[in-house]
Amino acid sequence: MTVNLSKGQAISLQKSDGGTLTAVRMGLGWQAAPRRGLFGKRTKEIDLDASAVLVADKQPVDVVFFRHLTSDDGSVTHTGDNLVGGAGQGGDDEAILVDLQRVPVHVDQIVFTVNSFTGQTFTEVENAFCRLVDETNGQELARYTLAGGGPYTAQIMAKVQREGSGWSMKALGEPANGRTFQDLMPAILPHL
Repeated sequence: MTVNLSKGQAISLQKSDGGTLTAVRMGLGWQAAPRRGLFGKRTKEIDLDASAVLVADKQPVDVVFFRHLTSDDGSVTHTGDNLVGGAGQGGDDEAILVDLQRVPVHVDQIVFTVNSFTGQTFTEVENAFCRLVDETNGQELARYTLAGGGPYTAQIMAKVQREGSGWSMKALGEPANGRTFQDLMPAILPHL
């Protein structure tokens, strides 16, 4: 069963049988919004990028993004850069895989962001979503939909954080501006 998250909502990542999740995929999908042109509707390619910032004691210690596809410890992997999107409400255009059992014990949060590398605002994006999938069985656990567009170029989507012996996910949905995760760091820090 998928939980549709709203901004600020958190869910536990405990399995229904009482076990804990061991591997998750944070998927990102989007489509370019059609625009009226001289010759009818057309879309412009939009390059959104998913990133994962690994945090220890409120300090960023590693990042996974299109230019650094695997965390230094190997626990977090980006599947590759999609330059145009297109999946929208269907599958993932970009994904970040997290082996929760391999995440070093000092890493207590992983923050997921999305930014428009090509600089278009989210008013030009449709059907954008961030979802968390149990990688062991393919079951979608939670989905956060980027609703309403907006005049910004980035979004701090969600974070997973240690909770006792397991993990929880919180939808952040915080609009920001920037073409890369580095541009977003000042906006990420208050959520740690």
